[in-house]
Amino acid sequence: MTDQAARDLPDLGIEAVFDHAAAAAPRIRDLLPIYLDLLGGTFHQGGDNSRVGYRAVQIVYPGGGKMELMEPHPGSTFFDRFFASRGAGLHHLTFKVPDIDAAIAAVERAGYTPTSIYTADRDWKEVFLHPKESHGVLIQLAQAAAGFPRPAEGRQTLDDVLAGRGDNGTGVPSP
Repeated sequence: MTDQAARDLPDLGIEAVFDHAAAAAPRIRDLLPIYLDLLGGTFHQGGDNSRVGYRAVQIVYPGGGKMELMEPHPGSTFFDRFFASRGAGLHHLTFKVPDIDAAIAAVERAGYTPTSIYTADRDWKEVFLHPKESHGVLIQLAQAAAGFPRPAEGRQTLDDVLAGRGDNGTGVPSP
C-alpha cells in the first residue's frame, strides 16, 4: 500500500488501543534481567498456552506499559521459524479492539490479509497481520472479555508461572 493510498483510506473505526509488546526467547529466564531487573518492571500475570505451545509472563512498568515475555513449551515448534530467521527478540505488538469481527472486516477493507484468526475462546479472540504486510512487525489485534486476563496479585507469582503452575499451567518447569 502506498503512503497516498494509506492517507486516502476512510476511518476504518476499529478503535485499536495499544496493549503490549512481546519478546520471545528460548528461555523467559534469559529475558528477566533486562525487562524485570534493569528496567524496573513488576510481575503482572502469566501462564501457558497449550493450544499454541508457549508460556508467557507479563511485566508492567510505572506509567502503565506492559511487556510480555514468551518461551516455547518443550517440543513445541511454535517459535522455530521466528528463532531461525531472527533469533530471540521482539515477537509482536498487541492492540486491543472492542469488536474482533469489525476489526477483521476493517483489515480486509484496508487491503490487508488477516491471518491466524482465532475466535473460539469467549475470553480472548485474536487475528494477526503478517510481518510481510506490516513492515516487519507481527501485529496482533485482540478482543478480550471484560476483566480478562486477571492480574496475578494474590493468585500466583513469577516463580509459580516458571514452575508451570501459572494460568493453564502444564506443570512442566521452564528451562
